Amino acid sequence: MSAPARRRPTDALSDDVTHLDADSSRAVRRRSLSLLGGLLRPRARMLAWAGLLVVVSTAGQVAGPLLVQAAIDTALPALRDGDPTRLLVVGGAYLLAAVLGGICAGAYVRAAARVAQSVLLELRRRVFRHTQRLSLEFHESYTSGRVISRQTSDLEALRELFDGGLTGVVSSLMLMLFTAGALFWVDWRSGLVLAVALVPAWLLTRWFQRKSQEYYREQRTASARLIVKFVETMTGMRAVQAFRREPTVEADYDRLGEQYRDANLRIFGVNGRYQPGLVLIGNVTVAAALAYGGWRVIAGELDVGALVAVLLYVKRFFQPIQQLGMFYNALQSAVAALEKVSGLLAEEPTVVEPADPTPLPRARGEVRLDHVGFRYGEGPVVLPDLDLEIPAGQTVALLGSTGAGKSTVAKLVTRFYDATEGRVLLDGVDVRDLSGTDLRRAVVMVTQEAYLFSGSVRENIALGRPDATDAEIEAAARAVGVHDFVLSLPEGYDTDVNKRGGRVSAGQRQLLSFARAFLADPAVLVLDEATSSLDIPGERLVQRGLQNLLADRTALIIAHRLSTVEIADRVLVMEDGRVVEDGAPAELAAGTGRFAALNAAWQDALA
Repeated sequence: MSAPARRRPTDALSDDVTHLDADSSRAVRRRSLSLLGGLLRPRARMLAWAGLLVVVSTAGQVAGPLLVQAAIDTALPALRDGDPTRLLVVGGAYLLAAVLGGICAGAYVRAAARVAQSVLLELRRRVFRHTQRLSLEFHESYTSGRVISRQTSDLEALRELFDGGLTGVVSSLMLMLFTAGALFWVDWRSGLVLAVALVPAWLLTRWFQRKSQEYYREQRTASARLIVKFVETMTGMRAVQAFRREPTVEADYDRLGEQYRDANLRIFGVNGRYQPGLVLIGNVTVAAALAYGGWRVIAGELDVGALVAVLLYVKRFFQPIQQLGMFYNALQSAVAALEKVSGLLAEEPTVVEPADPTPLPRARGEVRLDHVGFRYGEGPVVLPDLDLEIPAGQTVALLGSTGAGKSTVAKLVTRFYDATEGRVLLDGVDVRDLSGTDLRRAVVMVTQEAYLFSGSVRENIALGRPDATDAEIEAAARAVGVHDFVLSLPEGYDTDVNKRGGRVSAGQRQLLSFARAFLADPAVLVLDEATSSLDIPGERLVQRGLQNLLADRTALIIAHRLSTVEIADRVLVMEDGRVVEDGAPAELAAGTGRFAALNAAWQDALA
């Protein structure tokens, strides 16, 4: 099976999207709208119901000035002539329109809120699920702060749009449309006055759209950078304090905070010109309609009630425009956020599941790297041509200087990455042909980080086998020598280790991760510098457990400590992606090669 073409990761999470060229900007916009359409399409029926409610609600609001006109021009003269019926009918109709409009408006807000919250829930789930599905290459290429900003600040911007802005813009548009129609119905000449006023309002709105779009992208970029800096600083706080970098980090954070503040101020500056401009245009239009309508009333061309209705409609028409301006603020922030979220969801795993996987119900653990070549992305070649066979049940130790390719071999065997050339075989089957379930059951990797999730010790050990019994969990803990320590905790196996294992030391976290791996009972166990956090007594304790538990499985041990090599059946010394020495530990130690020199230096250090 030939290796698939390696895809270079896109810059989907890049925070520098302010200066996209026209084609890229259109592509990003299409991608974002496609995502939004895909989220709304399944909810078309609920949206249609909400649309009907907003139409009825708007009709109720627009009917008010028409009824006022009828009351002034018809009902009041009838009342003066001794007929109160018409005024009662008009008053009742006004009350009915107000009540119906209010009920439908409330129902519309609730219906739109249900749609919005269901969309946001699905989007949150989709972002989390997709981020987990992405390959290790993605997570090693992008900072966690960027991914966190997608799930937090970007989704929060979308929530603000859906929660208030979207309901407001639909009702505002409908109100403007119905109001303009009613105005032309009452007096089309006064409607022309409004039409003339729309020209400067439209020009002002276009200016506002262009500026706010630019400034909101800058604001989202500044926000994401600020979050990235905060997350990275909190994650690396030990290094910050160890090297006394607090002033430098604080200065960087202050600079990013100022950029975020300045971006917000630019947005407020645009709003500060747009909103007063609309108010000015609206007031001038009302004044013009009043002057023109008053002159026509004096001339006998227009009734007083019609003039009142005209003024009410003109005044009401500009109120939704102001709401649309406020909505556009939220829209631009949400569009910028949606672009980033859609970019994340557009990322594809570089390690993909096979369409027709080869079943491997029970792996034996034979590993073969068949002329494997590998490079990270477009970088230099890390493994030029590695041909290696590890029989089932053999414990192999990989040694070599930093950058020799040891961890890369581990990532290829566990299929965190795919080989650029050649094949990685497990029991004669290309790992690219195995389902993720079969591969993860057969191959388990323990890394230097030894991450513990919030929860009990029992839950952390059972991560790979959630259905394991308490007896099996305790047996795994005993096997690696961590059972007595767990019993010394306040609540034993039910003790909450807190985030990142806050209640246990680094070495104890490593022992718990060993117990987790051993409970999973893989055919191949990969230890990538997994004893680096252990002190000498702890390492010896783990080595005794390793000797017992690695007897019937294949093991690939990557370590700088030569003490770890003592339990290996075979040692591979790597340099520049090639195996330069291969043999039993005692055999290589008796020779004159690199392992012999390393072993002699280690023995002298112990003495």
